[in-house]
Amino acid sequence: MVRKTKEEAEKTRKDLIAAARTVFHECGVSRSTLEKIAKKAGVTRGALYWHFKDKAELFFAMREDVFAPMIERTDALLFSESHENPLDAIEASLKEFFRVLDDCPLVREVFEIMISRCEYVDEFAGVQEEAGRPARDFLEKIERIYRRAADKGMLREGLGPQEAARDTWAFTSGILHLLLGCQMDGAVRQQIPRMVSTHMALRHR
Repeated sequence: MVRKTKEEAEKTRKDLIAAARTVFHECGVSRSTLEKIAKKAGVTRGALYWHFKDKAELFFAMREDVFAPMIERTDALLFSESHENPLDAIEASLKEFFRVLDDCPLVREVFEIMISRCEYVDEFAGVQEEAGRPARDFLEKIERIYRRAADKGMLREGLGPQEAARDTWAFTSGILHLLLGCQMDGAVRQQIPRMVSTHMALRHR
C-alpha cells in the first residue's frame, strides 16, 4: 500500500511537470498560473503545493526533467577519453546536442519556453541567475576541454582556451536561437552538423 502511494505521488509529480510544460508553452510563464497547471494535470492546487512550493520550483523541475538526460548524453561525449584530440570530443558533443534538439519535441519545447516564453519579472525577477546556470555550466565545461587540447598542443596557435570557449558558446547559442525562432529552413537545418565541423576545424592546430 505504501509502495502504491509512492508510485501515485511520483505519477502526480510527473503529470504536474508535463502540465506545466504545456501551459508554459501555450500561455508564457508569466501568464501561467498554478491553478491552470493543476487543472491541466487533473489535480487540486493542494496536491500541486504538496509537490512544489511555487511556480519557480515547478519551472526548474520542468527544466531538469528534460535537461538532465540530455546533458548526461552530451557530457558523456564531451568528457570521453575515446578521442585522442579533445577538440573532436567537443565536436561530437555539439552534434549530439543539436541532434537531440531536432529529434526530441519535448527538449525543443522546453528550450522555447526558456528562451522566448519566459519573462524574468515579478515572482521570477529573482531566479534569473539560476535560469542561466546551464549556459554557464556549458561554457565552463567546454573551456575545460579546450584547455586540455591546448595542453596537448592541439589547439590552434594564438587561440586561447577561454577565447575559444566563448566563441563556441556564442556559435552554439546563435544556432539555437535561429532554430527556435524558425529562421532556419529545413535545408539549412540539415547543414548544422557540417557547420559544427567547420567551426571546430578552425580551432585545430
